[in-house]
Amino acid sequence: MRGARAMNSQTKPSRRNLMKWGLASAGLPIVAHSLTASAEGISSGAQVFYREDWLGAPWLDGEPVLFLHGNLESSEVWYGWVPRMAQRFRLYRPDLPGFGRSKVPVNFEWSLANYTKTAADFLDAVGVGSAHIIGAKTGGAIAMQFAATYPQRTRTLVVASGPFSSVDPKTENTSQQVRLGSAATKEEMAYFDKLRDATSPETRRAIGGIISTINLDNLLSKITARTLIITSDRSALQSVETVLRYQPKISNSRLLVLTSDAYHVAVANADECVTNVLGFIQDVKMPG
Repeated sequence: MRGARAMNSQTKPSRRNLMKWGLASAGLPIVAHSLTASAEGISSGAQVFYREDWLGAPWLDGEPVLFLHGNLESSEVWYGWVPRMAQRFRLYRPDLPGFGRSKVPVNFEWSLANYTKTAADFLDAVGVGSAHIIGAKTGGAIAMQFAATYPQRTRTLVVASGPFSSVDPKTENTSQQVRLGSAATKEEMAYFDKLRDATSPETRRAIGGIISTINLDNLLSKITARTLIITSDRSALQSVETVLRYQPKISNSRLLVLTSDAYHVAVANADECVTNVLGFIQDVKMPG
């Protein structure tokens, strides 16, 4: 089953209704239900659009995976992960507030902590207690803060090219060739330029303020979940040396360095990422 939905802070559906709607409207980008602005809903008041993917046998269900995308894009960027991951896991791919089809209220708090809380509220809304958390770029920073803040809700953590410290907002003007690597086609780069240009000026300003103040130093030691950090060996935006200054601070983590000149490895090296993530989660689940 594959579906696409949006949620805001009005009325909370039951899990059964969510599932029934998904069956009726698979793939359609429409507002299916709304959620109550309470401890059980999206407390920030944001309207969250999301995609849900399960490609396994219809009589089975997969462990939940929450995907958190990066700046200047939407949940569509996980497309390369879906075919294989969704055969074994139930995937939840929200557009983060302010991106894609997700909306933010006038009084939305633009902070890493609030994005983390919104992710937790989203899991509450879809009836998921804990999940494998996977984040890319800015979504990786959110994922790390989520794992530190909600250890009992984090089954495993995967971070693909996520920043550990402040990022110059001017990097949003970096060419897609640098972000996606030398193998990116003109069509692919044009697509990501379109996603960037579709991001509202308000969101770009606010996210610029967030990424320019990222400092996860004090949080990394609080991450207890088994963690896989993925980076590339020749990225112009994040060096292996930088990652090595922070990754060891996550006590139960391992580092995967891909042979690539792309920064956005979740897209540029999607198949290789999936192969390693599937193996990583399988290793975690093995006894002993």
